[in-house]
Amino acid sequence: MAIELKKKNTFGLLILLLLKIYSNISEFNPYKKVILTVGTFDGIHFGHQKIIDTIKGVAKEKEGESVVLTFSPHPRTVLFPEGNNLRLINSLDEKINRFEKAGIDHLIIYPFTKEFSRISALQYVRDFLVKEIKVSTLVIGYDHQFGRNREGNFEYLKELSALYQFEVKEISAQDINDINVSSTKIRKAIENGNISLANNYLGYSFPLKGRVVEGKKLGNTIGFPTANLIIEDDLKIIPKIGAYAVYMYWNSKKYSGMLNIGVNPSVSNDNNIKIEIHVFEFDKNLYGEEIQIEFVERLRDEKKFTSMEELKIQLSIDKENAQQRLGGNK
Repeated sequence: MAIELKKKNTFGLLILLLLKIYSNISEFNPYKKVILTVGTFDGIHFGHQKIIDTIKGVAKEKEGESVVLTFSPHPRTVLFPEGNNLRLINSLDEKINRFEKAGIDHLIIYPFTKEFSRISALQYVRDFLVKEIKVSTLVIGYDHQFGRNREGNFEYLKELSALYQFEVKEISAQDINDINVSSTKIRKAIENGNISLANNYLGYSFPLKGRVVEGKKLGNTIGFPTANLIIEDDLKIIPKIGAYAVYMYWNSKKYSGMLNIGVNPSVSNDNNIKIEIHVFEFDKNLYGEEIQIEFVERLRDEKKFTSMEELKIQLSIDKENAQQRLGGNK
């Protein structure tokens, strides 16, 4: 069904956003020329933004509408379910939010299945892009492949575009390489704890959404109460173990804090990875609440301390360092 995104403005009133979302392609009935791009778009980084800016520019020039076709679940999880260790930069909700901020008119989220992966390149273009989506101009990267066994490419699209009367615009290898960024590079940076580099590639701070659950409350005893997070999206990539300067968003407000990912070797021996955030100057009850985290910078590796006093001293140092990186306690 078609969905028009709505959110509350600062006065609590619902405002209508321009992005329209379709989970059923039969609901997509464009009134203007369809300026389309296709991809998985994990991260929606600067390279993706180049393509998004192009379809927006073409849409304005041709008095059309910008349309993004993406897939859920991620094709790799469907085609290679066994032993697939793929972790994604964006959840589907985060991806939708990024497209909305990018100013796209329409977002089609098509269910990716093995059956869909087996259709030929010709069927994909003729029956899907032309008949269903009614593409007028297709914008793709220079290495775009599609159809069964990835048999289709830019040259094949050029042939079919003449037959089915649509235009193809290619983002050149030079344009893409000049940006020098990819989803793979960003995932690697996050896994290595290089959040600053990942954020530079993304053009925004890496997000993580979690639900607050009750913990052992040991932080309360040393003046650093923490909220323990459960990440419910199994495919979401988690940064390297360590301490981070972060922002937390809750109830439409932004807070500064520091977050630890690790096994808490000083107070625990179960070796389970835990995610805990200490929010500066904050005393609200968050149990059961869903909060949004934005990672700003990695502070240090996880350490094992010989006493709670030593841990408290280190946390005080971490807080000071985090506040410096976050520009003060906001």
